[in-house]
Amino acid sequence: MADITRRLGWRHLRGAPTAHIRHHRGGKLLHDGPGLSFWFRALTAALSEVPMDDRELAMTFRARTSDFQDVAVQATVTYRIGDPALAAARMDFSIDPDTGVWRGAPLEQLGTLLTETAQQHALDVLARTPLSSALVDGVTAVRERVAAGLDAEPRLPATGIEVVAVRVMALRPEPEVERAMRTPAREQIQQEADRATYERRAVAVERERTIAENELASQIELARREEQLVEQRGTNARREAEEHAAADAVRAEAEATRSVRLARAEAEGVRAVGDAKAQAQAAWLKVHEDVEVATLHALTGTRLAENLPNIDSLTISPDVLTGLLAKLGAREPE
Repeated sequence: MADITRRLGWRHLRGAPTAHIRHHRGGKLLHDGPGLSFWFRALTAALSEVPMDDRELAMTFRARTSDFQDVAVQATVTYRIGDPALAAARMDFSIDPDTGVWRGAPLEQLGTLLTETAQQHALDVLARTPLSSALVDGVTAVRERVAAGLDAEPRLPATGIEVVAVRVMALRPEPEVERAMRTPAREQIQQEADRATYERRAVAVERERTIAENELASQIELARREEQLVEQRGTNARREAEEHAAADAVRAEAEATRSVRLARAEAEGVRAVGDAKAQAQAAWLKVHEDVEVATLHALTGTRLAENLPNIDSLTISPDVLTGLLAKLGAREPE
């Protein structure tokens, strides 16, 4: 909307850079262009303001598919006025010289033209498409058909309108039909979810079985190794006992050999001593072999006298005494 101020019967208009201003006075065009600023008299001026910026036109309408199902179409058309002079000549863009407000509703007229044209082409393409296909590929088909139809519409270039873009956001069936169509899909999704759950459980069970088998195999291997360890320990114990027995046998044999050697040495010593004593005794007896009996008795008495201090008591039996007396009596006549 143009900015208009008052000064002593004059008016000053300041337009926006995106608004094309046309000023006529007496049927003559005095000002024509975007973003103008000028003074004018309200009683003699005819003003029009044509927007030149891109504008979005949202539209929602209902259509029917080939299988007689109603769908709601949500679309947006982006357009701009490429020829402001032509648009001002074909549609009422005049503004009030005191307020700068449009006297009519030109943008609503443009919106109606674009909406009816887009709706016509959308209805035409949906009328030959079943609901299932429309919901799958209908957005692209409707957008392409509406864009092509708007480009081919002769009234738009004749009005100075350029279509920039066409967007179709959604095609929605009736709520009851949508719920009915969602049911199989939900059931299929639920089945897929259940199948995935079962597969996860099966995988979990298989993993648990594998883990249990691994643990059992580990226990079996551990038991086998323990058995080998026990067997090895028994073998080691037997070897140790055999080695101890062999060592004891060697030790006993050595001790026996040593004992035998000692016994032999002692026996030889005793025998040597006995032989020496026997030889000494034999020599002693040989020395006294020719000695008279009286001399021998005297020597015996001498020996006896030598040992008297060491004899505590002497016991002479009657037989010994009788023999001695008999011998003494027998020698007296000599």
